[in-house]
Amino acid sequence: MRVIVVDDERRLVELIVSYLAESGIDAVGFHDGRAGLEAARGTDVDAVVLDLMLPGIGGIEVCKRLRHEGNTVPVLMLTARGSVGERVAGLEAGADDYLVKPFALEELTARLRVFQRRSEVPEDRLIVGDLILDPLARRVWHRDVEFDLSRREFDILETLMVNGGHVVSRDYILEDVWRGETDIRSNTIEVHISRLRNHLDRQSGDVKITTVRGVGYRLERTT
Repeated sequence: MRVIVVDDERRLVELIVSYLAESGIDAVGFHDGRAGLEAARGTDVDAVVLDLMLPGIGGIEVCKRLRHEGNTVPVLMLTARGSVGERVAGLEAGADDYLVKPFALEELTARLRVFQRRSEVPEDRLIVGDLILDPLARRVWHRDVEFDLSRREFDILETLMVNGGHVVSRDYILEDVWRGETDIRSNTIEVHISRLRNHLDRQSGDVKITTVRGVGYRLERTT
């Protein structure tokens, strides 16, 4: 795995590059946006660790230019503590994930490994956080550990993952999963959602189902 690290804090870049090397990850450091952008355009780059505040070109602009060029390299944005606006701006610019400074190098490495695993997943599979669903084989994994779901639970989870991050209404779930069946109890969806939550609580601490009262349900990451 080859990673580009872009941050104007030279000591931090040295620490990250050194730690990643010890973890078996090839990393190269840069200290301004223009150099980082040029390096990120390389065909052999597997991920970019990108600070928001950079001389030359800021991290947001670097990310925007990459996405505008059709570059899909995974970007992990580094943001300041407590700055929700920065995190939102980074994600809207096309960043795949973020870490708040200060952070543990172990967590940075773990998140880069997630990028690596995702790149090895076939395109027809669905991914939210560390949760992977194969709709053709009807199998579900969390961090390489497979777990079993009932047919309805699987179908609901697939619907939520297809619409990951967006609210899915009860009516939509009924239509998509039960497909016009009429003999359905009024609390059927709630029962299946409850069971599905129990599965996710046991298997996946980084994904949850949120109830949006009066509207429906949303599958979202917790980290």
